[in-house]
Amino acid sequence: MPRSLSLTGRILTRLWLPVVLAAAWWVSSAGSTSLYFPPLSKILAAVWTQWAAGPARAQLASSLEHLVTGYALACLLGVGFGALLWSLRHVRDATSPYVYFLYVLPAPVLVPAAMTLFGLGFSMKVVLIAFAAMWPVLLNTLDGMRGVDPVALDTARALGVPPARRVLSVVLRAASPQIAAGLRNSLQVAIILMVVSEWVASTDGIGYYIVNSQESFDYTGMWSGIIVLAIIGTVANLAFVAAENRILHWHYGARAVEGAR
Repeated sequence: MPRSLSLTGRILTRLWLPVVLAAAWWVSSAGSTSLYFPPLSKILAAVWTQWAAGPARAQLASSLEHLVTGYALACLLGVGFGALLWSLRHVRDATSPYVYFLYVLPAPVLVPAAMTLFGLGFSMKVVLIAFAAMWPVLLNTLDGMRGVDPVALDTARALGVPPARRVLSVVLRAASPQIAAGLRNSLQVAIILMVVSEWVASTDGIGYYIVNSQESFDYTGMWSGIIVLAIIGTVANLAFVAAENRILHWHYGARAVEGAR
């Protein structure tokens, strides 16, 4: 089968259910007069008039700024601290209970403390996102580095490879599939905390727009914000998967070879 046909088949396989559900929603809501569940046609019109070509674009830009900054910070801190704990065994053993305690602590309960410490602006939202999204990256980095083949490390050490280069070329490369799993998990956490941080005492962002629309009985605007959030999550996930497949092509190629044996 030609590659283009195979790709088309995979795309159609993944899209048919969302298309059917969207069509069912469109048809079932077409004659709706409910204040709480407006027709899908009105919601999609609001997505265009408010988010694509209207005033809500500023709320979208604000949320994306919070998300990108907080997620990038979480990735850097998670990988950095994970590598540090892996290299310092006694520190890792001493801090392990606290790391898991902070990991299971629901980040939304820290919103009042973050508001007290960082105010109600940009810093509070970024800190909450980074704090919540850091732990999946850190723990997956640590677990991935623990699973590195000791023979590969001993070989690199015997060849005189400097410690910093051993970490980059041997340890991080071997642990990168698990690190990628942590990064993907933390992306979902970051999106959730982006919304939560904008719900409370905020004047900008998608979360603020959704809550304000609900309190103003603008349920069409509320649903449009929810759809925009779903689009952001879907696009971010697809972009991450595409980047992961490109960066870790050697890993998936090796797995395919092993599976064919």
